[in-house]
Amino acid sequence: MSHLIKGVKKYYGPSVSQMHKVTGFPFKTHIVKSLLAYSGEPLKTSHTFSNLSNENAESYSYIIIGAGSAGCVLSNRLTEDPLSTILLLEAGPKDTFLGSKRLMWKIHMPAALTYNLCDEKYNWYYHTTPQKHMNNRIMYWPRGRVWGGSSSLNAMVYIRGHAEDYNRWQREGAVGWDYEFCLPYFKKAQTHELGPNLYRGGNGPLHVSRGKTNHPLHHAFLDAAQQAGYSFTDDMNGYQQEGFGWMDMTIHRGQRWSTASAYLHPVISRPNLSAEDRTLVTKILFQGTKAIGVEYVKNGQRKKALASKDVILSGGAINSPQLLMLSGIGNADDLKKLGIPVVCHLPGVGQNLQDHLEVYVQQKCTKPITLYKAQKPINMAKIGLEWLWKFTGEGATAHLESGGFIRSRPDVPHPDIQFHFLPSQVVDHGRVASKLEAYQVHVGPMRSKSVGWLKLKSADPRDHPVIEPNYLSTETDLWEFRQCVKFSREIFAQKAFEKFCGPEIQPGSDVKSDKEIDAFIRQKADSAYHPSCTCKMGQPSDTTAVVDPQTKVIGVENLRVVDASIMPSVVSGNLNAPTIMIAEKAADIIKGLPSLHDKNIPVYKPQTLETRR
Repeated sequence: MSHLIKGVKKYYGPSVSQMHKVTGFPFKTHIVKSLLAYSGEPLKTSHTFSNLSNENAESYSYIIIGAGSAGCVLSNRLTEDPLSTILLLEAGPKDTFLGSKRLMWKIHMPAALTYNLCDEKYNWYYHTTPQKHMNNRIMYWPRGRVWGGSSSLNAMVYIRGHAEDYNRWQREGAVGWDYEFCLPYFKKAQTHELGPNLYRGGNGPLHVSRGKTNHPLHHAFLDAAQQAGYSFTDDMNGYQQEGFGWMDMTIHRGQRWSTASAYLHPVISRPNLSAEDRTLVTKILFQGTKAIGVEYVKNGQRKKALASKDVILSGGAINSPQLLMLSGIGNADDLKKLGIPVVCHLPGVGQNLQDHLEVYVQQKCTKPITLYKAQKPINMAKIGLEWLWKFTGEGATAHLESGGFIRSRPDVPHPDIQFHFLPSQVVDHGRVASKLEAYQVHVGPMRSKSVGWLKLKSADPRDHPVIEPNYLSTETDLWEFRQCVKFSREIFAQKAFEKFCGPEIQPGSDVKSDKEIDAFIRQKADSAYHPSCTCKMGQPSDTTAVVDPQTKVIGVENLRVVDASIMPSVVSGNLNAPTIMIAEKAADIIKGLPSLHDKNIPVYKPQTLETRR
C-alpha cells in the first residue's frame, strides 16, 4: 500500500546516476556501502568466513536473525523464560533516536509512511526482474530494514485473511495450522479497542484500532458498495470477511504500532535479551548438518555468535531464503555453480514465491474534501506539529480506513478480491506528489495462480538476489484483474458518489474494451508488498517444502524459519497480521508448549454459490 502525506522534502525516486543495472534490474549500491564499511577491504564470499575462531564467540540459547514482524514477537516470547538467552540481530537501524519516537517521526507518524517506502535508510529497496507479462516493467519491492521490519514501513492495515486460508494450509501439509489452531494466536497477540469476543483479543501486546476521521468519502464508499449489492460487515477479521466495512489498523493513540513498539521495546531491558542493530548476518555456521551459530558483520568487523538451541531465521520472504542459500541450503546445482559448499540439498528454498498485485482506480473529486490540500507545505507543517505535540489530527492515521472483500465469480467459496479505499490519489508508490483533488480504490486478486522464485545472484551477501515473481503469467489472473477494474467502476458509479464524482483519472474513460483494460493492467498494476511462501511449510515427504510444521528446516538440525516465507500459500489479505500470528504460534512450539485451540468457531459461508453477491 502506498500513501499520502509527504514531508516538505519531496522524493521523486532514484536518479540514473544513483543506480546500477545488475542482470537487468536496479539496486542502490550506497545502501550496502553504508551497511558494510570495511575500511576498503572487499567482502569475500560467505563460505570463506568459516575459518574465524570460535574462541571469542559469545553463546546464546537462541539467535534470531531479523527484528521484523516475526523476530520482535519471538524476542518477546522466548525471553519470557529467564533461563533462555536470546541474541536478536537486525541489519537496519533502530526505530527510535535517543530513545524518542518523535525524533523518528517518519516511522511513527502513521500518515508519513511514504517516507519509509521510499527511503533506503529503512528499506532494502528491492527490484524484480523485468516482467515479461507486464511490458517488461521492473517492479519496485520495498521491504523493511529497521527494528519492526516491514511493520515499520507498511500502511498499518490489520487483516488476517479468511479462515479457509488456514484450512487450506492444513491440506497443503502444514498440519496443526488450520483455523482452529491459528485463531487463538491472532487473539493472543491482540488488544482490540472494541474489546474481546470470539474473534478479537483483549490483552495482547498488539493494539488494533478503527479509523477516527469519519471522512465523508469513506462513508460514500461504504454506501456505494451496498447500493451495488454487496453486504456490510462489521468485522472483516471476525465472523464475516465478505463485504465492505471499516478496516482494523495497527495504530495506537495516534502512533504506528509496529511489532517493535508492541513486542520489542517493552522487553528491551530484560537481562536475557541482547538486541543489535546495523548488523548483517552473512552465514549460518554448521557442524555437519547441525546449525551452531552465525557469522555477521558489525561496525565493519566480522564476528561470530553461537547458539546452544536454535538459530531462527526471521528475515522475511526474501532475506530468509537468501541466507539459507548463502549458507549452503538450497538447490545443490545452483549452489555449486556459485562455489558455495552444500550443507543440504533442499530445492524448495526460494521457490513458490507468491505476492499480491493491485491497481489503483482513480476518480476526480468535485468537492475540495480529499487529502490534496493536506499535502501543501504549510498544511503539512500544521499537521506535523499537531502530531508531534499531541499525536492527534490528520497525521495520526494512515487514512486507509475502509475496504472490502468480494468473490470474483459465483463458484468461488470465499472472497478472492480485496479493496482498500483512500480519499486521496497516489502516484508511483507516493514518490510523485498528487496534483488534483481525487480519491481511489486499491484493488487486486488475492489468490492468483502465478508463482515465481528467487535465486542468488552471487555468493556475496551484499548482492540482492534475483527476484522473479512471474506476474500475470496465467489467463485466469488477467481475467480476475479485469473484473477488479469493472467492479470498482461499478461501485464508483453508484448514487452515493454522485455529488463527488468527477471524470475518471485512471484507467480513464477511453479505456473500455477488455483488451484496453488488459493493457492498462499490464502497464499500471504494482505489488501490494506481500511477498511470501519462499520457504514453504509442509511435510518432509514434500520435495518442495523447506520447513516442517514445527518450523524446523528439513534435513538439518537446530535451524528454524519463522516469518511470512513459511506460508504454504498466500493468504487472502494483508500479511502483517498473519506473520505476527505465525510467530506467536511458533514461540509456543519452540518452548514445547501445547498449541492453543479454539473449537467450533462459526465462520460465514454464502447461502448459495450460484451468485457472487
